[in-house]
Amino acid sequence: MNTSYIAKFLPGLLLLGSLSLSASLVQASECAHRGVLDDKYCDENKDLVADSPKDASKWRDPSTLVFTYTPVEDPAVYKDAFADFQQHLSALTGKKVVYYTVHSNAAEVEAIRSGRLHIAGFSTGPTGYAVNLGGFVPLAVKGTADGFQGYNLITIVKKDSPIKTMADLKGKLVAHTSASSNSGNLAPRALFPSEGITPDKDYKVKYSGKHDQSIMGVLSGDYDAAPVASDVFNRMVSAGRINGDDFRIIYTSPRFPTSSFGYAHDLKPELVAKIKEAFSTFRFSAEMSKTFGGADRFYPVTYQQDWAVIRDIAHATGTAYTKKGLKKLAEKDAAKAAKKRAKALAAQKAG
Repeated sequence: MNTSYIAKFLPGLLLLGSLSLSASLVQASECAHRGVLDDKYCDENKDLVADSPKDASKWRDPSTLVFTYTPVEDPAVYKDAFADFQQHLSALTGKKVVYYTVHSNAAEVEAIRSGRLHIAGFSTGPTGYAVNLGGFVPLAVKGTADGFQGYNLITIVKKDSPIKTMADLKGKLVAHTSASSNSGNLAPRALFPSEGITPDKDYKVKYSGKHDQSIMGVLSGDYDAAPVASDVFNRMVSAGRINGDDFRIIYTSPRFPTSSFGYAHDLKPELVAKIKEAFSTFRFSAEMSKTFGGADRFYPVTYQQDWAVIRDIAHATGTAYTKKGLKKLAEKDAAKAAKKRAKALAAQKAG
């Protein structure tokens, strides 16, 4: 070992280590409370979401705003569905607004955490990851003048299935959507035991990847049953993709909030005010309202109050909105994507 080499650079390494430690201590001292948020963020007002940076030099005011919606069903459909809203957002902020297509929940969280995404819609379950790890601040969900648009976890089977009750799922193959999904995985694990049926114990779980894939899998006979989001099921019926009469619903849960919409915590406050105005003043077109089950506007919500039931479900199932949890989510997303590519390649070769 070259001790002279170590002696030469050790003081510098020690200095760097000292500076890094000092920076961490300064950062910690600057934040009186962050709760369960990542170390990048602070929550001194204790509303469970990241505060705007105290240092104005850390506020972002991008010339182009990047927007996306949670990766459910066909991404292209939702890119078109939000076109009018993007124009409204652009008019109020005076900025160009572009749509960024994401193909997994983990990728969407990483995009807002890294600063590549400014405004987004996150599905119900992954919203917690976006808040804790990405500095996402939810402000609205789809709704009407009377309140926010909710949805239920429903368990579906084919109409001619011998399965009549939840107890009949014992020994069956049941499709869950993805690990982070509220209605497609977390809520069933938290709520089904009280119905006398425990996922993985009483029936075999197989992840389909998405709600529509679970629904189509039940229809084709690949799965005996599936817990899915009622709003996705109803949209597929309305769009003519499925016939509702081909299914039976054997369980309906309490009502949950739908996808959350919000912004990155470090955007310039004046810009945030315009983004909030855009959400509060926009009204859905007839076509957009049809796409989203009759919702005609964005209804104001808070993560602290309106996501309490979702956090309770996550805690009951041992789901932690941490980096480790997100890593597991990303690994599962990657595995599903690889499986999908392999299946497509096999079909191509067969054809």
